[in-house]
Formats: sequence, C-alpha cells, structure tokens
Amino acid sequence: MKGLFYAMKDSREEWFDPAKRVSVTIVDVTSAAAQLSAGHLSGPTAARFLAEHLAAVALLGVEFSQEDEVISVQMKCEGPLGGLNVECTSSGLLRGYTEKKVLDDFDGMGRKDLSKALGRCRYQVTRSLPGRILSQGVSSSLDGYLAGSLQRRATMRLYAEVDDDGKVLLARGVMVEDMPDAEGELVSTRLAEIKSIAISSRHILDALGLKGAEMKKTTPLAFGCRCSLERIKEVLAAMPPEELASLPDDATVVCHMCGKTFSVAKPL
Repeated sequence: MKGLFYAMKDSREEWFDPAKRVSVTIVDVTSAAAQLSAGHLSGPTAARFLAEHLAAVALLGVEFSQEDEVISVQMKCEGPLGGLNVECTSSGLLRGYTEKKVLDDFDGMGRKDLSKALGRCRYQVTRSLPGRILSQGVSSSLDGYLAGSLQRRATMRLYAEVDDDGKVLLARGVMVEDMPDAEGELVSTRLAEIKSIAISSRHILDALGLKGAEMKKTTPLAFGCRCSLERIKEVLAAMPPEELASLPDDATVVCHMCGKTFSVAKPL
C-alpha cells in the first residue's frame, strides 16, 4: 500500500466525471477530529464516532449555497454512546461532541462490536442561516437521508483510525452520487466494494471506474467553534436574577460543542 495513502489533508475535494455523470466528494477532517476529541477528553470509541460524523457533515457541506450557512447532523441512539451533534459552516469550520465521552465496555476493543455502542439510531440533518432554518430531514441512516430527504442516488463511506488513547490518526469520508441523467450501472454502489478509502483521491476515483473525473472545487476544513468569553458573559448577563444568584462568584463554564473551559466572574 506504500505510495497509495491518501495525500489530501484537512480539505473537501469536489470531483465530477462528465462522461459518466457522476460526482464524488472526498473529505479529510483529521486535524479537526483530533482537536475536538482531545478537547472533550474522548475515549477511543467516542473519538472514532465523532471523527466519522465530522467527515459526514463535511461531506454534506457540498450542498452549501449561501454565506453564513450551517449544516448540522444530530444523531440520537439507543446504545450507550447516547448520540452526537456535529456542525460544518459554509467557511469549512467544524465542531461537535458525543453525548458520552468514555465507554468502558467498548474502549480498547478496536473495531469489534462497536455497532453495539450505537444500537438503533435516528438522524436529523438541518441546514440553517442565522435565525432561519432552510431545511430539515430525518432518517435512520445518513444514506437514508440522501435517498429520502434529498432524493439523491448517492451513498457515503466514512473511516476513522484512532489509537487506544483516543488520539485520532485519520478521519476521512467519500460520497458518490449518480446524476439523474447517468445511464447504466450505478457507480455509487461500487463505493462499498473499495477495500479502503485511506488512499489517494485519484486511486479512489480509479477504483470507482472514474478515470475521467475532474477536480471542480476544493475547500479547506478546520476546527472552529463560535464560543468565546464575550459570549459567555452575554449569556450570564441575560440570566434571570434568581438563577444568577445560585451561581458561584467565579464560575467555570465548559462549551459543550468543543470542550473549551472558561473562567468568568458572575455579573454584579
């Protein structure tokens, strides 16, 4: 496999094969996933699911059409992970968290039986602008969202590599879509047949039979959270007096989206 490993880093690539009428989106979110899992002190199982779903929401970001747009993926599950929430902005900033950070019954098991950490799942995908929801879709899977809510002949594949300490080493995703005017065998069905997506973009395209695919756009991706000390102070200042009175004079506030900790004095 030497020489085949995925060369892209922290970006979203959009490819299109004009002859076969197939689009392919490929993302690498390794750095953002590593920063977020470290900020949340995630164990390996939570870090893996967080990394994979950051890749998923980055793939869905190919739908952005307006500035300041945000797409979020909220997953609720019956398994011990509980669920997760991830976001991507139109500028390529990623953030998110899992409900549970450490799962003692699954951490250290590698990939064995990790599906039991999720159980049955429900996904809600939301596209929004500040103060306005553009669209929402609900499904039991991300591929189901693509087929049901978006009416797309498309499929996703996600991959994350995490060590036993919860450090994210690799986080990538691929989405393949057959255009409505594509003829013949659906190329998107071939994605599951590729042995690994931890290879270069061109090798992925070749494996899909898309040797004529052309790069149309690339977007940098990075960790980014909208939390700040100023925002925390604004929230505290807007709290009802009775709630504010119950807080200590010096409060410690943790952003649930990124894990960053703020120390702030209670407003007088």
